[in-house]
Amino acid sequence: MVPVKKRVSILAILVLLLVVGFFAWRWFHAKHAPSDSITLYGNVDIRQVELAFNDSERIDKLLVDEGSAIRAGQLVAQLAQQRFQDAVAQDKSNMTSQQQVVARLLAGSRPEEIAEARADVAAAQADVAAAQANVTNAGLLYRRQQTLAKQQYVSLQIRDDAERSYLAEQAELAAKKQALAAKEQVLRLAVIGPRKEDIAAAQATLQADKATLALAQKELTDTQLYAPADGVIQDRILEPGDMVTPQTPVFTLALDNPVWVRAYLPEPQMGKVALGMRAWIGSDSFPGQRFPGWIGFISPVSEFTPKNVETTQLRSQLVYRVRVYACNPDHRLRLGMPATVVIPLGNNPPHAIDAHPCETN
Repeated sequence: MVPVKKRVSILAILVLLLVVGFFAWRWFHAKHAPSDSITLYGNVDIRQVELAFNDSERIDKLLVDEGSAIRAGQLVAQLAQQRFQDAVAQDKSNMTSQQQVVARLLAGSRPEEIAEARADVAAAQADVAAAQANVTNAGLLYRRQQTLAKQQYVSLQIRDDAERSYLAEQAELAAKKQALAAKEQVLRLAVIGPRKEDIAAAQATLQADKATLALAQKELTDTQLYAPADGVIQDRILEPGDMVTPQTPVFTLALDNPVWVRAYLPEPQMGKVALGMRAWIGSDSFPGQRFPGWIGFISPVSEFTPKNVETTQLRSQLVYRVRVYACNPDHRLRLGMPATVVIPLGNNPPHAIDAHPCETN
């Protein structure tokens, strides 16, 4: 018969084995049972924009300081504008002048100009007729003096003077005819109007003047620096009076709405996650608080676990980089902040995400 003390020891060992077996079964079941969420660890991505002017000039005004929350399209700085305003005024004057040239060519000759050209032609014709009469008279005189000289009734000097007068009148007639031809050409061109090539050249010059004015106006607009997106001024690098170039940033703008949390999804869990699924973001800075977000990007290419999150268990595992977005209107999530991402798996279908889900009116 087994002693009572020994039976108690055996019973205690059996109970201990049962308890250990029960907890081992619970642990194995919990380990292999499907989880209702996925937890990832990462950091809020640092997203910055260097704001710079598109021209060289001295800074006239800076309208925001470090830490200022700004909206997209807000004016944040301005250059000295006098030089650009003068260029716009000059180019505008050149364009207006060329517009008048084109208008004059398209309108053609005025009736008064044509009437004046006709009068000039009539006057020239009268001059030709008078010159022709003078030639005729001079010719008759020359021939008469030539006959009288042969008969020795007049001297040879008188005959020679008559010849020179006749030749002079002929030259004068030729000049009058050339003048008449020139005035007739002017009248013909006045009636026809400008050549189409001249009109096309004037119009091309006008287009060039318009382009020059548009460029000057764009350069004047570029003297004002506007914020490209919502964010917070992280650094105010220059001050009024500083000389800037397009390569010289004036501000550093931190883009923090929405924020992006960069995390890495283990390859075995890839099939459980899809774009648009809801997620919760937590931070040690706000214990007990969760920020709603959504999965906005899953890398199409796998990679080995990055060094900054590598552990003994994950060292040889493939992961996929994911980007979890979250609206951040109160600027509580800061760039570079460590974050914990929890992705619920139950009742969490993918949702369509708007292009700008964090925009507010």
